[in-house]
Amino acid sequence: MPNNYKKSVWGIYPSRLAVETAIDRLREAGFLSSDVSVLLPQNLGPKELTTEKSTKAPEGATAGATSGVVIGGALGWLAGIGALAIPGIGPFIAAGPLVAMLAGLGVGGVVGGVTGAFIGAGIPEYEAKRYEGRLAKGGILVSVHCANPEAVTQAKSLMERTGGEEISVSTEETPQALGASG
Repeated sequence: MPNNYKKSVWGIYPSRLAVETAIDRLREAGFLSSDVSVLLPQNLGPKELTTEKSTKAPEGATAGATSGVVIGGALGWLAGIGALAIPGIGPFIAAGPLVAMLAGLGVGGVVGGVTGAFIGAGIPEYEAKRYEGRLAKGGILVSVHCANPEAVTQAKSLMERTGGEEISVSTEETPQALGASG
């Protein structure tokens, strides 16, 4: 029987070190790399996170292995790393299912930056705006897809213990709902 549980836990981290600790704890707890997403500013600074300046990824589009994105440490465990530009905020690196979600929602054309994409992903508008504001100030967004209510509780607890802030739970939209236009 397929698992139709569609919840994600979201939070903001103030530093790369805190995010790496969180990712390590999530991995140790049994979460899959394909269930964890990170969205971080491209200009964080440490040598473990670098990009080739010659890359010109189209605005709002993700770039794959040819993007020149190199991520080490715990972030290297994540699946689907790509670079994208978020209007009004700047260049970011995304890893995990969030890469496909942002590209699929056409984040480059979303009025108001990434807020609309987050709302489309099931985050309430006030939280989406708050997350966009924190991203603009250098915060790092982490989301964890959860397969059941126990995983939601576990992810929230791990995020709280590893320095996550403004932690929330959203109901993920189905692909049909995301593609619907009104």
